Amino acid sequence: MRKTQIVLMTGLLAGLLALSGCATKADSLPPLKTVDSLDLNRYLGSWYEIARYQHQFEKTLVGAKADYSLRDDGRIQVVNSGLKTTLDGKFTSVKAVAWRPDEAVPGALKVKFFNLFTSDYLVFGLDEENYQWALVGNNNRKYLWFLSRTPTVSDELLAKMKAIAVQQGYDLEKLFMVPQKER
Repeated sequence: MRKTQIVLMTGLLAGLLALSGCATKADSLPPLKTVDSLDLNRYLGSWYEIARYQHQFEKTLVGAKADYSLRDDGRIQVVNSGLKTTLDGKFTSVKAVAWRPDEAVPGALKVKFFNLFTSDYLVFGLDEENYQWALVGNNNRKYLWFLSRTPTVSDELLAKMKAIAVQQGYDLEKLFMVPQKER
């Protein structure tokens, strides 16, 4: 395993352990209302992180991107990547696998990293017509990602994404705008 992956894994595990013991007002929020429909084949491909909550495992990454592809077993190969500190920084990536555990809840997926732990991946906002943007989070509101097929979005779309996140109980004071470039 490469040193970068070990550092990312250690940071991710430490962050998850630290966060698991925190009780916040988010613990009393209802579960996220995920999208009613999610065509996984249309969701495949590249997504740029427009904004996110900062976490130990991503705090030094800019130009962050996720690439999703279909595996032979029907699950989804996930490759999260980014650049260290600056848009000219060192490239790093981590692989994971995702799947939909319950077809009756199309917007709720699971993601497994390093074959060690599984996390919720809840799509609660989506451009259902063109699949050009998405909002992803989890029920305790400790994780949040604004995703787009392009490295930037319009001010109007960003405002729409923020409004959806607030409606779902997210605090936007913690939102980090991810520096991006085409790659």
